[in-house]
Amino acid sequence: QSQLVESGGGLVQPGGSLRLSCAASGFTLDDYVMGWFRQAPGKEREGVSCISVRGFNTHYADSVQGRFTISRNNANNTVYLQMNSLKPGDTAVYYCAAAAGTTVQAMCVRDNGVIYWGKGTLVTVSS
Repeated sequence: QSQLVESGGGLVQPGGSLRLSCAASGFTLDDYVMGWFRQAPGKEREGVSCISVRGFNTHYADSVQGRFTISRNNANNTVYLQMNSLKPGDTAVYYCAAAAGTTVQAMCVRDNGVIYWGKGTLVTVSS
């Protein structure tokens, strides 16, 4: 069974850091553009960051540019999201996704080409 499993969420104070991980099973990530999305209570899901198959191209939402870093390790079948300088507005459920036949911008902005979704991990930024 093909699936994505996120981990690393939790409660963190404003200004703190978290590192999310997304592990794939049942398929290999190196065939897919990968991305992180989030959905806060009462808001629509938004693309946070996406990374190309070999990791050469990335896209970030304006709200996280300079604070978050996406990376991937195809050998370990895992994608990461390093989140620094966290703000209360970053509170959301974070989802990992795998897409094919798309660009990092199209995936992040329009969910284009997404084939697999994880079940999400909750990040709460609060003092």
